[in-house]
Amino acid sequence: MPIAIMLIDCSIGADDVVIDGLKKIPAVAYAYKLIGCHDIIIKVESNSEEELRKTISSRIRKLDNILGIITMVVLEKQ
Repeated sequence: MPIAIMLIDCSIGADDVVIDGLKKIPAVAYAYKLIGCHDIIIKVESNSEEELRKTISSRIRKLDNILGIITMVVLEKQ
């Protein structure tokens, strides 16, 4: 099962709105608000690499109020 961990930076005060949008995406396993360098961390799980790519590029990256994203794809689950 392909997995990606994403660190998301949002517009000021928009973290709750972004999390609400992320929770509507079935592939998002969890979304947590952070204090520190980034605003939100999410785990995205999918049945295939292609589906993972589509979810990230077509759904997550297109949400309003997102300023930047760091995506880390898991190579091997331990």
